[in-house]
Amino acid sequence: MCGNNMSSPLPAIVPAARKATAAVIFLHGLGDTGHGWAETMASIRSPHVKYICPHAPIMPVSLNMNMAMPSWFDIIGLSPDAQEDDAGIKRASENIKAIIDQEVKNGIPSNRIVLGGFSQGGALSLYTALTSNQKLAGVLALSCWLPLRSSFPQAAANTANKDVSILQCHGDCDPLVPLVFGSLTAEKLKTIINPANVNFKTYSGLSHSSCTQEMTDVKHFIEKQLPPVN
Repeated sequence: MCGNNMSSPLPAIVPAARKATAAVIFLHGLGDTGHGWAETMASIRSPHVKYICPHAPIMPVSLNMNMAMPSWFDIIGLSPDAQEDDAGIKRASENIKAIIDQEVKNGIPSNRIVLGGFSQGGALSLYTALTSNQKLAGVLALSCWLPLRSSFPQAAANTANKDVSILQCHGDCDPLVPLVFGSLTAEKLKTIINPANVNFKTYSGLSHSSCTQEMTDVKHFIEKQLPPVN
């Protein structure tokens, strides 16, 4: 069991083409690594943005009969009322906040950082942003849900992200994280932050994956939230 993420390999990074004045931290889904998403980010990159795609630690996952695989936290079930890994979600969130802190030390202010992820990674990015005292530029939440949702809005009492912009994307044919979870999440988010800043987009025929149109929307969101600075 790799609780502290200390043994995880270094993140996959797409460096900025020129001086980095902004960053995107993007978290992969269950059983994946950061490499595929780093390739995807490279295909939509902006020259002043650094893209960081960390790898989750390897741990046994209850949902998959305790098989060990890359996972940000344990997943017990995928229904909205399934038991959740409270301690694991909070620990993973602290690890992501440490990555944000490191980029701030590297000279990129937190309000020039977009945090995002796909599926389990998107869930963790939402939870982290909504419980963080680091003001972020935006959140990308792809094919995901809000973990520990019954703890909100109280859990977000001290968040610096009451006005953060969230782009939430979901396929309408997702068999793993059904569209209704995405819709419920969007409604919940509107009770936690400024509802005008929650943009929920759905994609016809898309299953639990991404598509060209979605990546175009992600690219435009990043460009809007992280414009070049002189």
